[in-house]
Amino acid sequence: MFATRSLLQSCRITLFTRSNCGLCSQAKGVLSDVWDRRPFDFKEVDLAEPSQRSWKDLYDFDIPVIHISKAGDAEEEVSKAGKAVKLMHRFTPEQVQAKMDHVEKK
Repeated sequence: MFATRSLLQSCRITLFTRSNCGLCSQAKGVLSDVWDRRPFDFKEVDLAEPSQRSWKDLYDFDIPVIHISKAGDAEEEVSKAGKAVKLMHRFTPEQVQAKMDHVEKK
């Protein structure tokens, strides 16, 4: 089962967030709904961590933000954020899945 699930995870979603963020909690719920139907690799980036200063400078007033990429692509880089497939603030499971479809077809 695990190997089969891994094969199905063709996308990676990186969530840029911070604690005590109501919209971020809603976004996690949306991503959980998507994952139940369509598993993906997941990474969470907490903008409050000192090591995430460059992401905080970029997204501090836009969170939650998700980047959607192919699971095997290189890790996210701030310098390439402008080209990322992303959604910001409020989004639905359908919007997330549409972006996943777009990434998979690239």
